[in-house]
Amino acid sequence: MIGRIRGTLAEKNPPAILVDVHGIGYEVDVPMSTFYGLPECGQAVTLFTHFAVREDGQYLYGFASREEQATFRQLLKVSGIGARTALAVLSGLSVGELRSAVALQEAGRLVKIPGIGKKTAERLLLELRDRLGPGLPPAVPGVAPTSAEGAPAADARSDVVHALLALGYSEKEALRASDGLPADGDVSDGIRVALKKLSKG
Repeated sequence: MIGRIRGTLAEKNPPAILVDVHGIGYEVDVPMSTFYGLPECGQAVTLFTHFAVREDGQYLYGFASREEQATFRQLLKVSGIGARTALAVLSGLSVGELRSAVALQEAGRLVKIPGIGKKTAERLLLELRDRLGPGLPPAVPGVAPTSAEGAPAADARSDVVHALLALGYSEKEALRASDGLPADGDVSDGIRVALKKLSKG
């Protein structure tokens, strides 16, 4: 089990990143909550990870804190929830917001996340009610705090659309949410704004 990775951030292609560890590049999928806090490429990064082996391959998922890592693992224990859906949940809601939704049994906050229908939301609320409590470890910074802003891309808007599609949103939703974003803006900021638009319906 690979529980943590530390190296140089080589590439950012949301929601995937590439971390160079002594010449070996590890492809890591991260939720947007972690992506927002990544440093610029070429700088050091540390992530808590979850390693999964499936029939179609081996996958590594990275998180900025142990709290996110633990929550991801709790989400995977819910019947019918896979890694991509769990990443989408953590991209749409912070751990604190998810805990609040579970505590208040607010299915409406979950159905706005791609891949989460009414029945799945109700199942999440039911199965997580006793899991997302004080037993989770406290948040521990996992990303180098050098910079929360990525370098401007040649066309940040297209990167935002690509990230939203990878998170499970439809092309129509991704294009609508990215409409009006500057082409030379920051990708992380663009994704954050787009997700806010989508959460408001």
